[in-house]
Amino acid sequence: MVTQCEGAVRQFLVPTDAPGVHIEPQRSIDLVKGYSRVQFDGVEVDESAAVGSAAQTAGLIARQSQIAQTLQCAEVVGILDTVVAFTIQWGFDRHSFGRPIGSYQALKHKYADLKIWFEACRATTNAAVAEVASRSPGADMAVSVAKSYVGEHAPGMLQDCIQLHGGIGVTWEHDLHLFLRRVTLYRSMFGTPEEHNLRVYALTEKLEHA
Repeated sequence: MVTQCEGAVRQFLVPTDAPGVHIEPQRSIDLVKGYSRVQFDGVEVDESAAVGSAAQTAGLIARQSQIAQTLQCAEVVGILDTVVAFTIQWGFDRHSFGRPIGSYQALKHKYADLKIWFEACRATTNAAVAEVASRSPGADMAVSVAKSYVGEHAPGMLQDCIQLHGGIGVTWEHDLHLFLRRVTLYRSMFGTPEEHNLRVYALTEKLEHA
């Protein structure tokens, strides 16, 4: 929990079963992972529940944010790796007019686009991982670049994969919609691509005037 304490922003570890903690499950487009709204009403914790000192709190929150966004990008890259791979394999397995549908030029171009976008998503995420792991001064910039690029391209890539599967891609029985739901939700969680674009711009301006 983050709250104001004696005029400063502080973090506290609060047990989920503490008196006054109310957890309300939320509906979500993600059918696999659960999400909840946590409300605090007169919750009391002792001094040992504080995370760091008042002076450390801002840095701790910034660090936690970097890690959370980087892990999210890494998860999406893993999803893209899996989905693009089985979409291309589907192109070899599915035949039309006596030949694999993946042998048609129009589909080859789509596969090439997906591969290019995937490698760019992986590259920006790898850069963010390296910057965050080394606690580099450029970590904020790298994380926002990754979050912006991955968030912008991943949902469209999943939509393309659904189209490349044909009719089976829009059925409940196929796992594609589960991946699409997760990626669509993650586009906005921890900041949209548009918000991170503005953050990159602000960080660039700050560097230029430093």
